[in-house]
Amino acid sequence: MKMLIYLGRRLNLLLITLLILCIASYILAFLFPGDPLTNLSGNPSPSDDQAQQLRLMYALDEGALAGFWQYLKLTLVGEWGLSLSSQNPIFDDICQFLPASIELSLYAMFVSLLVGIPLGIIAGLNHRRISDMGILSVSLVGFSLPVFWLALLLILIFALQWGGLPMSGRVSLLYDIPHQTGFILLDIIMSNVANKQQVLLDALNHLILPTLSLSIVTSSLVIRLTRRSVINVMASDYIKAAFAKGLSRPQVFWRHGMKNALLPIMPQLAMQFTVLLTNAMIVEVIFSWPGIGEWLIQAIYQRDFPAIRGGMLAVSALVVIVTISVDLLIRMIYPLSKKQIHAQV
Repeated sequence: MKMLIYLGRRLNLLLITLLILCIASYILAFLFPGDPLTNLSGNPSPSDDQAQQLRLMYALDEGALAGFWQYLKLTLVGEWGLSLSSQNPIFDDICQFLPASIELSLYAMFVSLLVGIPLGIIAGLNHRRISDMGILSVSLVGFSLPVFWLALLLILIFALQWGGLPMSGRVSLLYDIPHQTGFILLDIIMSNVANKQQVLLDALNHLILPTLSLSIVTSSLVIRLTRRSVINVMASDYIKAAFAKGLSRPQVFWRHGMKNALLPIMPQLAMQFTVLLTNAMIVEVIFSWPGIGEWLIQAIYQRDFPAIRGGMLAVSALVVIVTISVDLLIRMIYPLSKKQIHAQV
């Protein structure tokens, strides 16, 4: 029963937040320079008949509430208007570019967990020893590095000086990969392109630098979270009781400490995906990665106000949906009490 109440509250929060985002997106059409009709529809110079049809379509002459209600219905069915620069449907452009941002964030999250959790465990088990101080110092340096500066530094070292890795794009221009899912590795596997292994290797080479730029900072945070949780668990009474029974240190940790150390910090680790997604938008610009961030920056340069409005709505809605979904998933797997104690950095 408590779980159903919690689920209802989170769904209400999700709907209310998405409604507020839609209201903000609708208001932006009137705050941006130019005609609100153009900012909503993406038609820069409609004829008189087209303008009248569009005003009826968006209910601009029927008041703010009626106009927003009509805008909300159009948004739900995918009618987000046209891009001023390309005249492509904005919703189609978002569906094309957003998977690239999600793909990059997922790979960076995987690398962050793969590196951060083991190093955090080692540091926590060797509290106040040389290995702990060394790992903590490295994580502090990584956590302090700005993402954009780190990306430029990696390009300077590995792309320009050493010349071993590409500095832009998702795959070499020599290969034409048909767009199917938007995830480049899946699209290559599903395609009939010749020399598929070579193309996959080329795509993986293009992934290395952007993924490292994102994962270094996040790995540092994962290390600090895991280390603090391991230290707290290993100092608890039931761990001391396990040592008193004669169990060795590895037996105590793997039987009693591992699960109890990771479960409390799972929500914080999962929430890092939204941070990665927003950081990925910065990295995309530097590496010319064709994701939603690169697309939004180009829209800003070209003063494409309908695309800016739609892109901001899409990214904000995705972050909210992912955050609440992860919260619900963690709650179902690990039903914490209201007096839970979270790991601290």
